[in-house]
Amino acid sequence: MILGITGGTGCGKTTLLNAVRAAGGMVFDCDEIYHHLLISDAAILAAVDNRFPGVVEDGILNRRKLGTIVFSDETALLDLNRITHAAVKAEVLRLLEQKPETAAIDAIALFEGGLAELCDVTVAVTAPTADRIRRLTARDGISADYARSRIAAQHDGDWFRQRCDYVLENDGNLAEFQSRCLAFLHEIGIMKENTKGV
Repeated sequence: MILGITGGTGCGKTTLLNAVRAAGGMVFDCDEIYHHLLISDAAILAAVDNRFPGVVEDGILNRRKLGTIVFSDETALLDLNRITHAAVKAEVLRLLEQKPETAAIDAIALFEGGLAELCDVTVAVTAPTADRIRRLTARDGISADYARSRIAAQHDGDWFRQRCDYVLENDGNLAEFQSRCLAFLHEIGIMKENTKGV
């Protein structure tokens, strides 16, 4: 089974991904794949640098500078996605050639990037905006204003709810959401009763 996990930044998708990993599944964090490609694939880095002059400094992408541009300009974000989505999907397809029994693809752009069509089941992870801002400022060391701009540049929870087979609401503490993730994985048959938790 291939599970597609999506939802906005700061909602808690990684917690669900970690639960799949703990159950023995192969996991694909598309944000990590994207950042790895920006280091390892010179053509992608060059395309980003060409479209967004000044965001690549000494051959290294300044993620904060790029984020400031794309999270405040919808056209710029669409242009970045056009550059990166195909490359990320190609890498996921390459990794899936290992034919894992269970896998999870974690991607904000699960649908826009053409990854949902690879999945047997999709789930939206959603959370209150205030919780997301708190998590992002703590996790990424960014200001609340920058966190808000990142959230505002993405689809809202309803957009994800309407497109996914399941929804997991992350509106409690971490332990509560971990339990919710485990119950969900049991429900869809990924996690067996004797599998240890996250």
